[in-house]
Amino acid sequence: MVASILIILIAVTLYSLVHSLLASLWAKARARRWFGKLADRWYRLFYNLFGVVSLLPVLALPLLLPDTILYTISFPWVIFTTILQVVAILALAVGLVRTGVWSFLGFEQLIGKSGEKTNVIVVGWLYRWVRHPLYTAGLVLIWLVLKMTVNLLALNVGLTLYIVVGAYFEERKLLREFGMAYKEYCQRTPMLVPYKIPKL
Repeated sequence: MVASILIILIAVTLYSLVHSLLASLWAKARARRWFGKLADRWYRLFYNLFGVVSLLPVLALPLLLPDTILYTISFPWVIFTTILQVVAILALAVGLVRTGVWSFLGFEQLIGKSGEKTNVIVVGWLYRWVRHPLYTAGLVLIWLVLKMTVNLLALNVGLTLYIVVGAYFEERKLLREFGMAYKEYCQRTPMLVPYKIPKL
């Protein structure tokens, strides 16, 4: 069982390091240097496809390795957790629409649009409650599974650390890009947990 946990945590760590490296400004600059304008058009799509394909083996590990059930959510609590997961899926959809689905996926860049962020911070809708609603929704989805096992717990801990650390690094980029405007947004809006009621 300990071996399974270690394998999963190592796999998540390796995935996180590679994924973070590819998301860095250094990697994007290196791609532009090697591939020129093609990098601007293809990088985002490549990044997303590589991210999904390389994550699949990591997600398969809990199923393939020896495991033990920790708990199963039963009735009536399963109704509550299912509702929260549906809300999280809707939040992911709304968040993607607000940030631009086609740009996020990399298709706008393919047809010649820059795909770069504008000088306006998205602060409406879900972004009034938390600064990273997509991450928050993702955390809800992974933690409110109906059956928790030791392997799944290890995977969730690893993914949660990756999401939280990734959010901090993304914040640093956003602070560089937007400066004081983003700093003020941070002061009035929580990062991941919506513990404040936003002003109308």
